[in-house]
Amino acid sequence: MVVAMDFDDLLRTFFDSLYTYRIVIAVGTALVAVGLLIVAWRMGWFAAARRHPARAGALLVVMLAVGLPLGYYVASPLWIRTELIEPGPVGVVAPTPSPRPAPTSGTADSAPTPPAKTSQSPARSAPAPEPTPFVARRLAGGSFYGTDDFHFGRGTASIIETAPGSYTLRLDAFSVRNGPDLYVYLSPVADDYADGALELGVLKATDGAFGYELPAGANPNDYASAIIWCKQFSHLFAVAPLGAV
Repeated sequence: MVVAMDFDDLLRTFFDSLYTYRIVIAVGTALVAVGLLIVAWRMGWFAAARRHPARAGALLVVMLAVGLPLGYYVASPLWIRTELIEPGPVGVVAPTPSPRPAPTSGTADSAPTPPAKTSQSPARSAPAPEPTPFVARRLAGGSFYGTDDFHFGRGTASIIETAPGSYTLRLDAFSVRNGPDLYVYLSPVADDYADGALELGVLKATDGAFGYELPAGANPNDYASAIIWCKQFSHLFAVAPLGAV
């Protein structure tokens, strides 16, 4: 049976394989480069470069202008780490409506009744009721793990209701392997990125404790995991399956 794949799936598979086998590809590229240098030396390209230093220099500048930024973009996450600590989510204060005064009897044409005289002091009005605070509650949670020996993930992910119908994804004691173009998603499956995943935003830091507000109307019951996803290479870095608490 032939399984049809659309262009997005093919592209994602290609970049995922490219990143998964990056070490093999890097070694192969280095061997090809060494082979090209040997061929260039045997064919006298280095002697030609010495005879035309301006052209050789321009070619070298172009190669460095392309290779150095690309190499830094791919390799720099290996040593760059960032940390962010945000305060945890709290419940909102819901205002309590004040009671309306009871309607008075009588008609508009009736004369007002004068108040009865009394020797007691006038009664004080009752104080307005205090607003009722909404207590934030944790609905679901799970622990992060990395997807392979190189990509590690630690810490917890929690979905917290901060107000009726308002939710936050909270990452605590969090740490993950850095990488290019990392984003935080809620995925409808427990162990991978899948169609219908909800993008919450770019990863704020590689370490720390911070959160992401779910967009209005999002239902946390539709998602089974929180994931760290590399959009550039369509590669999963870390995942935290979410279970009810």
